[in-house]
Amino acid sequence: MASDQILPFLDFLQRELLLFASLCFLIGAVDDLLFDGLWIFHRMKRRLFVYSRYQRATVESLSYPASECRMAIFVPAWQEASVIGAMLRRCLRQWSESEYRIYVGCYPNDSETIAAVAAASSGSEKVRLVICQRDGPTTKADCLNHLWDALCRDEIDEQGNYTAIILHDAEDIVHPAALRLFGHLIGKAALVQLPVIPRRAKGSRWIAGHYGDEFAELHGKQMVLREALGASIPSAGVGCAFARDALQKLSVQTQGKPFDANSMTEDYELGLHLTGGEGRGIFARLQDRHGQWVATQEFFPDKLEDAIKQKSRWMAGISLSGWDRLGWKNSWRENWMRLRDRKASFAAIVLAIAYIAIILIGILLFAQMIGSYRLQPVSPFLRILLFLNGGFLLWRLVMKFYFVFTLYGLPEAILSIPRTIVANLINIMAVWRALSQYVDQLAGHPAHWEKTSHFYPDAQNIKQLRPQYSADDRG
Repeated sequence: MASDQILPFLDFLQRELLLFASLCFLIGAVDDLLFDGLWIFHRMKRRLFVYSRYQRATVESLSYPASECRMAIFVPAWQEASVIGAMLRRCLRQWSESEYRIYVGCYPNDSETIAAVAAASSGSEKVRLVICQRDGPTTKADCLNHLWDALCRDEIDEQGNYTAIILHDAEDIVHPAALRLFGHLIGKAALVQLPVIPRRAKGSRWIAGHYGDEFAELHGKQMVLREALGASIPSAGVGCAFARDALQKLSVQTQGKPFDANSMTEDYELGLHLTGGEGRGIFARLQDRHGQWVATQEFFPDKLEDAIKQKSRWMAGISLSGWDRLGWKNSWRENWMRLRDRKASFAAIVLAIAYIAIILIGILLFAQMIGSYRLQPVSPFLRILLFLNGGFLLWRLVMKFYFVFTLYGLPEAILSIPRTIVANLINIMAVWRALSQYVDQLAGHPAHWEKTSHFYPDAQNIKQLRPQYSADDRG
């Protein structure tokens, strides 16, 4: 291509890319606007017809037959020596009055984690260390299946069954009333999911901070409306309780392995399996007497590499493999929610195209400034698309600001606006890795547990972790 044809070609390319991205953004924006409208309607209806008639309950007011409700907490652990001890000690302190046992899954070649579990549980019968048969890492689902086998053997020996199976990660900061809430609700549903509240270290305002922005909206709006519409409830993998009977029925169908070791997002798929038919899922948003949500807090990755690794697993498992493995249902509500789950990878690709178009515009504007080229005028149709998408973008930022402000306060809400760019770049980098993982899985390569580094605060810092919520934001 001659040098005098390069700039005209770049001009043509950027307009085509911008047109494609703008059309895709418009479709996604209409979908989001419809979802937001339904959420606003649902919220107003609850305020007018529920909150105005009934006194709002707190978790302490719920009935909880602790002696009749045995809980099993599953904690899979691979190279978690730095956090598992503090997590277990906190659980033992917080849940002193409940009937439960914590099953911790470790690997024979991870002696440091085994030692940390043994030290933290010394003298307590509440913790059961389970060693997997093979060296790690295998998959989280494989580790969970070993814990399930151990639980079933214990039930036979003790001649009594557990009521619920709760999933937690080694870095989770649990709420003292979580078991009370699970015990009150588990008889009414196959899955009970608590909100997840990401925390960030002081030095990771951008990388770890973007998780808080996303989960504030995901667990403040999307999961709430998902339950209200009667769609299935996906498990977040932490802070969730499965009815023991529901897992047993699934275990019979899967040769005694309810957690699918071939899935990269076994928790997400398990939630949909258990709540997509006759089983009900509950997303439990309830506050304690101090006005704080009963939720699971944890520190999310604060390094770019770890964030990309984690996001790529979510994309590959939910957006790509989930399409193949779970398919669609004969329900517009269910298919709409699954479509929203699966559009993340495509949205990241469209974002990459849009950023390329912006870079090209910058190059062409520079060429025009120095007199080397004159930009072609934007078509009226593209101008309308850009105007509409600009308005929708403003709406999305307002919604994000609201949910982050409600959960974390004004400083984080302000930061959530520029953090949108950081989140977009992380998602763009993650999607290419997700595509590679998906292709590997199609080629028959087994899934494996990808390690991300975790952090657990000391007891003094945990007291400062409670976010400030709006007094009347009780969904």
